[in-house]
Amino acid sequence: MKKVIILLLMVVSFLPLLHAVERCDQRLSPEEFRAKQQAFITEKAALTKEEAAKFFPIYFELQDQKKQLNDEAWSLIRKGRNEDTTEAEYNKILEKVYDTRIASDQLEKSYFEKFKKILSSKKIYMVQRAEMHFHR
Repeated sequence: MKKVIILLLMVVSFLPLLHAVERCDQRLSPEEFRAKQQAFITEKAALTKEEAAKFFPIYFELQDQKKQLNDEAWSLIRKGRNEDTTEAEYNKILEKVYDTRIASDQLEKSYFEKFKKILSSKKIYMVQRAEMHFHR
C-alpha cells in the first residue's frame, strides 16, 4: 500500500512539470514571429502608427539581408566540419566569415542612415534596445 501511495505522489508531483514542457513547444511561423516582434518594438520604443508604418518595411528588409549574410557565414562554417579540410581552406573560410560579419555591420550602418530619415535618434536607440530585449 505504501508503494502505491509513493508512486501516486511521484506521478502527481511530475504533472506540473509535464504541463510546462507541453507549453514550451511553441513554434511560430516567420510571419507570427515578425508580428510579435513588431508589436513589441512598437510598444517599447513608443512608435506612432505612422512611424511604425514607415519604419518596419525598411527594418524587415534589413533583417532579411542580415539573415542572408548570417546564413552564408554558417554555410562557410559548416564546410570546415570536413576532416579533409586543409589549413589553406580553413584560412579562406575564416576570411569569408569575417568579411560577412563586416558586411553585416556595414549594412546596419547604411540602414541607420535610412532610419534617421524616419525616426529620431532617441527612437532608433529605443528600437535597438527593444530589439535586444525581444530576442532575450
